Amino acid sequence: MSTETTASVSTHILDTSLGRPAEGVAISLSARAGRDARWEALGGSATDADGRCKDLPALPEGVTHVRLDFETEAYFLKPKKQNNQQAEAQQDAPANRDSGTTGAFFPEVAITFAVTPGEHYHVPLLLNPFGYSVYRGS
Repeated sequence: MSTETTASVSTHILDTSLGRPAEGVAISLSARAGRDARWEALGGSATDADGRCKDLPALPEGVTHVRLDFETEAYFLKPKKQNNQQAEAQQDAPANRDSGTTGAFFPEVAITFAVTPGEHYHVPLLLNPFGYSVYRGS
């Protein structure tokens, strides 16, 4: 929760190749107070069955920049629960053909953004084996 002197951050991940939330993706949160300051690791968590990460650490006062690091390679290497053969083909065939042994072209995704005290920042990640997109949500 944000206060007058701190910002807050939340995130979730949708696997667009399967059309469902990405469960079990490890996420690390880092912050810094000023553009030239050093990054401080604050902790992390992992996404739940809804692709949400509800227990990221609180941001300390004075934070101006935040970085979310998503460990996507491990997610793509895990066997997926498949609803049908089409979803399996979308997920597995391209990854095996084009991404080598990792199963993902982007084995990690790091998103850095500026924050203002008193504001909440929801940063969704739309993910597939060959790309990703992020935006400031609500």
